[in-house]
Amino acid sequence: MMKANAIKRSWFMKLFIFFLHCSNGIVESAGVPALFVFGDSLVDVGNNNYLSSIAKANYFPYGVDNFGPTGRFSNGKTFVDILGENLGVPYPPAFADPNTAGSRILGGVNYASAAAGILDESGQHYGQRYSLSQQVLNFETTLNQIRTLMSGGNLTEYLGKSVAVLVFGSNDYINNYLMPSIYSSSYYYNPPDFANLLLNHYTRQLLALYSLGLRKFLLAGIGPLGCIPNQRASAPPDRCVDYVNQILGTYNEGLKSLVDQLNTHPGAMFLYGNTYGAVGDILNNPSTYGFSVVDKGCCGIGRNQGQITCLPWVVPCSNRNTSVFWDAFHPTEGVNAILAQRAFNGPPRDCYPINVQQMTLIY
Repeated sequence: MMKANAIKRSWFMKLFIFFLHCSNGIVESAGVPALFVFGDSLVDVGNNNYLSSIAKANYFPYGVDNFGPTGRFSNGKTFVDILGENLGVPYPPAFADPNTAGSRILGGVNYASAAAGILDESGQHYGQRYSLSQQVLNFETTLNQIRTLMSGGNLTEYLGKSVAVLVFGSNDYINNYLMPSIYSSSYYYNPPDFANLLLNHYTRQLLALYSLGLRKFLLAGIGPLGCIPNQRASAPPDRCVDYVNQILGTYNEGLKSLVDQLNTHPGAMFLYGNTYGAVGDILNNPSTYGFSVVDKGCCGIGRNQGQITCLPWVVPCSNRNTSVFWDAFHPTEGVNAILAQRAFNGPPRDCYPINVQQMTLIY
């Protein structure tokens, strides 16, 4: 108990030092040497292009507004593309890309893989993907390469100042727990127990990344999955699937509590990104953000353009700037921009206990 209290005092002292950095209410970001991205299709930049998977986005009209069809599951930039711009780091290249080697890895690497989950089995019906545990192993591979490029002391400082972003959990629900015809998890676990299973697995991998030297983490919560076009397609008209949204509560609340627990580790700075609250705010008040289409994908087939996701060379909607969802599962670049901004400099209700910009100023 005394040790935990001492660590908490150390955390609050870091916050105090941070506030000393702030003058006239203006905060600048400190230098971030690298951005390491772990996650699923929400932040995949092309890893699945190199895997035997049907979960790919390397075809038009993906990327129609930015980058072209690189493998990003968006009409343009992803959440981490925009967050990286705010941090002043280059777009981290895909780990699976053969060109991701040498000095190119020093600005960070993206390990995210479409259909990946916290659990190894989640999304397996899509074929190959890098699950969370595999992504951690892939980071170790990168770290071994980085060790050949810098000395031990410099490496410790480099990892300590780098930012790791993790976006997981969605596939453990929509491509596992909510697919009882393929996966048995819902037969063995009630929703709270399944959420705790996920959090226990997540914790082990987060501690592995911490033990490897990373210190600054943003953990994104799960958004309101019951409101994505894929789920709305099976709901009454103009309704989200309430049950799906309700069962996410235990996970998101548990992830926020986990952040408090992990921040008792020496030097650790873990943040919780309130994706559910931010996306929910957009869906409840779309006109405030310039959106008018909240219930269907811009590119997709069937009810709510969500029963079949965006297929090659399908002509997408023309009003992408006013659409919340790009396809059956993923938001548009416009929504990604809002989420990135809220994580970067939002209040504690958006990013807890401090935001990413504030975290970069704590050494």
